[in-house]
Amino acid sequence: MAQTELSVPGRGRGLVDVFSQRYLLKLLVRKELRVRYRGSVLGMAWSYVKPATQFVVFYFAMGVFLKVGQDIDYFAVYLFSGIVVINFFSEAFGNATRTLIWNAHLIKKIYLPRELFPVSAIYVSVVHFLPQLVVLLVGALAVGWRPTLLGVLAALLGFLLTAILGLGLGMLFGSVNVFFRDAENFVDLLLLVATWASPVLYSFAMVKDAFENHAWLITVYELNPITVAVQLFHYAFWVPVGGPDAMSQMPDSMVQTTITGFLVAFVVLFLGQTVFRRLEGRFAQEL
Repeated sequence: MAQTELSVPGRGRGLVDVFSQRYLLKLLVRKELRVRYRGSVLGMAWSYVKPATQFVVFYFAMGVFLKVGQDIDYFAVYLFSGIVVINFFSEAFGNATRTLIWNAHLIKKIYLPRELFPVSAIYVSVVHFLPQLVVLLVGALAVGWRPTLLGVLAALLGFLLTAILGLGLGMLFGSVNVFFRDAENFVDLLLLVATWASPVLYSFAMVKDAFENHAWLITVYELNPITVAVQLFHYAFWVPVGGPDAMSQMPDSMVQTTITGFLVAFVVLFLGQTVFRRLEGRFAQEL
């Protein structure tokens, strides 16, 4: 008689279980969207209102009052292509960190792969990312942007890079947040820094000029995967309309920085999964 291999209760196969439980993932995403807009008059329209307001504030503050836009052709396209990435990352990372707390009632009642919760948070953030991407496409087309194969590839890589990093960080801080609620406050600080630690409100050329005598600081700056993702979106949407002058303000080697960004993101994902799996057995009792 064949023996059945026993497994530790409350332990799964990590992210692999998410692929085998796609139906549950779909239900969780629907639930999150339904809860998010319950009692809301505008509903999904907030996906347009929030980034539009953010864009107007930054455009006038940085582009008009501080005159950053004078040194960046088609500053509106440059700014909004960066905002789209930052908003996606902020929602993905922030919600993935809090999703275990938000779903405590499910975690305490039934067992299902715990990774479903942070992954569902990423999916919800993608739903809100798509309307902003549509607005970016329309705006870019209005000023003469035309898609290229390399541009589409760059945008896709930027999207994947942001999603992988958001999931990895969300799993890491989300699992710690179950035990120490200070983690989500620390995440809010990181997200505040993220907007300014990437070339969204200023050009990469300004960074090179500021660190002209300290090349290693530029290298450290480029190790940030969100910096790479923002630059990939700039390459996809801003460079085609900005022309050679725009390209001169990009990193010297986009291929190298992209590979490095993905390596860092996958290391973060591995670390997040490792910590998550070590702590998930105690989630129910702590919640």
